Amino acid sequence: MADGLNERQRQILERLNAEHEVKIAELKEMFSVTEMTLRRDLEKLETAGNIRRTFGGAILVGRDIALQERFGIMSEAKSRIGKAAAALVQPGESIFIDAGTTTLQVARYLPAGLPVTVVTNAVTIASELMGKQIQTVVTGGMLIEATAALSGPYTDKMLSSMAFDRVFLGATGVNLSHGFSNSNIHEAEIKKLAMKQAKETNIVMDHSKFGNQVLFSFAELSEASRIISDQLPDDELRLGCEEAGIRFLVD
Repeated sequence: MADGLNERQRQILERLNAEHEVKIAELKEMFSVTEMTLRRDLEKLETAGNIRRTFGGAILVGRDIALQERFGIMSEAKSRIGKAAAALVQPGESIFIDAGTTTLQVARYLPAGLPVTVVTNAVTIASELMGKQIQTVVTGGMLIEATAALSGPYTDKMLSSMAFDRVFLGATGVNLSHGFSNSNIHEAEIKKLAMKQAKETNIVMDHSKFGNQVLFSFAELSEASRIISDQLPDDELRLGCEEAGIRFLVD
């Protein structure tokens, strides 16, 4: 994937492979070139499918990055998103939260003692809720170590017997043609099933995922109720989402 890159672009890609996120300000310290040159470098890497440009930098894409490696990526944005999402949950509701670093923040911001039932297929989310006096149900299934998610026929069977007021799902990308997508086929199937059992579907995702497309689509735009993010997407994607009935909650 690095064919046709110059030495500086290869070094940028190597740094992204190591850190998974870079900022233009950091790259200016590494290389004696202008910001415009660096932006052209990132544009070329994005065109080649190596990265996804973000506000002020870029992230690595196209990998099912291990959960522990993703905690630091866009952490401030994910925290704000999680707080805004958790505020939607009302006493007496039954909700589903799937595996992911942004969805983990939803669980983190649920107030202790909130009289709700949380169902999750994520070991990390169950652990986060321990000690918070929140009724928590963990699905069975086979553990996907990279994301700490449970999946498989046992998970499917359990979810199929439930009904949710709201679900909170992560996504690797969203665009007009492919809808919402995820890099793991097993987790994509869990998302599909959870949405089928829910009155309302909330997608929690930071702005770096806007316009991104990965292999497995789990929902068309019209199947989601709301996108909760740290900023709005560009006008084309925003208007397309709104025409499909999606509301935005931005924090």
